[in-house]
Amino acid sequence: MANCVKCGRQLPAFSFKKICQWCVQHEAAQRGEEGDDAKQIVLPAPWVRRSESTITLTQVIFGANVMVFIAMAIASRSPLDFPGQIALHFGANFGPLTLSGDWWRLVTYMFLHGGVMHIAFNMWCLWDLGAMCESLYGRWTFGAVYLITGIGGGVASLGWNPAVVSVGASGAIFGLVGALIASFYLGEFSLPSIAIGGTLRSLLFFVGFNVVFGNLFGGIDNAAHAGGLVTGLILGALIARVAPQQDAPLRRVGVLAVGALVVAATAYGVAQWRGGPMRMARAFQSISESGPDEAIAQLQAAVRQQPKSAEVHEALARAYLEQNRLSEAEAEFNRVLELQPQNTNASLSLGTIYLTEKEPEEAKAAFAQILKQDAKNSDAHFGVGLALAEEEKHQDAIQEFKAAADLGSRSTGVYYEMGRSYAQLKNYDEAIAAYLKEQENNGDDPRLETALAETYQAKGMTQQAQDAANRAAELRNAARQ
Repeated sequence: MANCVKCGRQLPAFSFKKICQWCVQHEAAQRGEEGDDAKQIVLPAPWVRRSESTITLTQVIFGANVMVFIAMAIASRSPLDFPGQIALHFGANFGPLTLSGDWWRLVTYMFLHGGVMHIAFNMWCLWDLGAMCESLYGRWTFGAVYLITGIGGGVASLGWNPAVVSVGASGAIFGLVGALIASFYLGEFSLPSIAIGGTLRSLLFFVGFNVVFGNLFGGIDNAAHAGGLVTGLILGALIARVAPQQDAPLRRVGVLAVGALVVAATAYGVAQWRGGPMRMARAFQSISESGPDEAIAQLQAAVRQQPKSAEVHEALARAYLEQNRLSEAEAEFNRVLELQPQNTNASLSLGTIYLTEKEPEEAKAAFAQILKQDAKNSDAHFGVGLALAEEEKHQDAIQEFKAAADLGSRSTGVYYEMGRSYAQLKNYDEAIAAYLKEQENNGDDPRLETALAETYQAKGMTQQAQDAANRAAELRNAARQ
């Protein structure tokens, strides 16, 4: 039920009027239109508590915001400023989380605030604007407008600032402002023109002040303000033109449903636009927090959302590599190369997978594709050398290893692999020299000392072989500790 806009008394259900009978007769008497013997009707005073609940929805929303703020203050041990992790834990709106499935954050973020000054200003605005909007629209229409416009503000924030943590009731409050401006301007309510004009000026000043304030100071989500305001203007205009009276509930429900569908469609569009990169961001975060399985699930969802994004396919391929799921990684890297044939990193990774799977011909083809684009790519020469060595073509492999070394390859193991190929050709002096060069460039390790021991032994240098074997054992023992 709505309340009288003059005195606050509750109006009868489905009333066409916005002013109660008492106020109508009282104003008539003041204008001299009532006779001296006319009796003023008796109605309960607006401040007298009736048997039914007098708690307004504005007060409920106000209380919910305060209770959540107290919980956040207890969790952070400081009411002045809450860290981002606390806000995220309580349900802040954040692109990587919201756009990857946590859509409920578009509701919860409206009840969170960044600190005591933030909630103080928002609750001051809500107390006045909410009461005005609730008395004019009715409880449930007001609640729907508040919720839909708040979500609209959250969607706008995702579109404009997807990587920013957003909290606060201001998106919904701006939605109330927009609804009131549209309704007053279109003349829905039976208020005097002077009162409407004054209220409109106050609302427009509120919008202007917040826009200027938001541009001057950082940390203010103007996108949420704009999204809530525009959504409110649309809803307010529709209500004023299509369903101004509360005795047509189906019309009201229809208007609100249309508004909700527009917001939902906008959210879908934002998800298509921003969803892929945000899912990737959440996937990378999940690698350290929730594990690789969660990261892969997020990236798979991102691929379904953006099947033609080479970046998303490549991220999924590397996540598969982390899990040693080589066949799935291979398929994703091949898809990357279909979308971006010049992607050198994808070709290098694909060639490495082929080497691991003992498919040297496919590996050579992948590395050769890189050399067609850049003949001086040292990593590709190294890869070709590894594939040739796998095929027992050691002389050709050595030439590729030398090319990689001459081009300044930063890959660990170039001289080690060169030494192995020399050893296979029984060129032991060259093999020892290559191993020692590897040791000089990249430090010692058990594998290298073992290779040296075997080569010294093959050359008949028994003492040196024993020393290298002992050194290999020492390095293994040190690694275990």
